[in-house]
Amino acid sequence: MELKKLLHKTMLFGTLGMAVFVTGCDKDDDPVVTNTITDIVVKSDNFSTLEAAVIKANAQGTLSSAGPFTVFAPDNNAFTASGITSTVLNSLTQAQASNIILYHAIGAKILAADVPAGPNAKVLTASGDSVFVTKNASGVYVNGIKVTTADVGADNGVVYIIGRVLMPPSGNIVETAVASGLDSLVKAVTRATTAPGGDPTLASTLSTAKLTVFAPTNAAFTQLLGALSYTDINQIPIATLLAVLRYYVVGTRAFSSDLANGNLAMLAGGNTTINLTGGAGGGPSIKGNGNGANVSNITATNIMCRNGVVHLIDRVLLP
Repeated sequence: MELKKLLHKTMLFGTLGMAVFVTGCDKDDDPVVTNTITDIVVKSDNFSTLEAAVIKANAQGTLSSAGPFTVFAPDNNAFTASGITSTVLNSLTQAQASNIILYHAIGAKILAADVPAGPNAKVLTASGDSVFVTKNASGVYVNGIKVTTADVGADNGVVYIIGRVLMPPSGNIVETAVASGLDSLVKAVTRATTAPGGDPTLASTLSTAKLTVFAPTNAAFTQLLGALSYTDINQIPIATLLAVLRYYVVGTRAFSSDLANGNLAMLAGGNTTINLTGGAGGGPSIKGNGNGANVSNITATNIMCRNGVVHLIDRVLLP
């Protein structure tokens, strides 16, 4: 029997058993048909990857329980856009899959009309971590990711279909940089923190303060070294390195949904320029005052950290 049919039959059996217990055995009664969040996932071909993830996490019972829940449900295209293939999914442990799936669930029913406008509202998820929801003229967003379909009703809550998978934070900004393989950035921060003439508070600020970081990739630092005629980050003067590192930090949590065309004030002073369609392929870009005509493409957005959010860029910002 197909896995989808087996799962659905199992859920219906449990629901029917309860119905018989409550109402007694009446052969003339029609079978009880449920429409829980698990039922919605199982019935839709567009949620086949999400269904596999829910089964891997053993969360189907949770999402068919009384609730109420609000679930942000990535469709198949969202999993593809997030780089989560069946191979990646199969490589996860049940605990890892459960942490991801429960990060998409809130233990209350929240309709789109109830989502606050303006600053991102912090909401605790079933995984124990928080997501941030907001609403503006373009729609509803969670962690900066747009809701493509809102208020899909279920017996035990409501479903929002989203265009990306929500990934729980793996640590603070510095820990996330390490986990993301941003070796050059980590090396630059370490040197700027510990070298003579450096700022000993830089690493702790990045680890604790609520911030947004436009994080240059390793290739971006390689390009910078070439432009400065250096071969190693250790050759960059400390004052120059500190000025650069402070310039890519924003003193608040700013998801991609919070960015707008025009100037963006940086924590250390000065502005950068955001262009939501000025990058490669019409994507978003950011440019420092010292970058001339060379814009930096924002290549990845909304990487969650416990104390903020990280966006990846392909060119170091120059003040």
